[in-house]
Amino acid sequence: MATSAASRSGLIKLLRPASRPHSTDVQAAVFWGVAAGTTALWIVQPFDWLRKTFFEKPDPEQK
Repeated sequence: MATSAASRSGLIKLLRPASRPHSTDVQAAVFWGVAAGTTALWIVQPFDWLRKTFFEKPDPEQK
């Protein structure tokens, strides 16, 4: 595991300082990911499925 972390940081160090990802780049990527996920949920609106799956109790089977 230590070698993969070391190789990733080594690859980033090979990039020029101007083209390395900065904290603001990571923050922007997270923001746009959250925005895209929220938009997808808003478009699909799976609320009926969520309610049926998690909140409604199934009827006991009749014998």
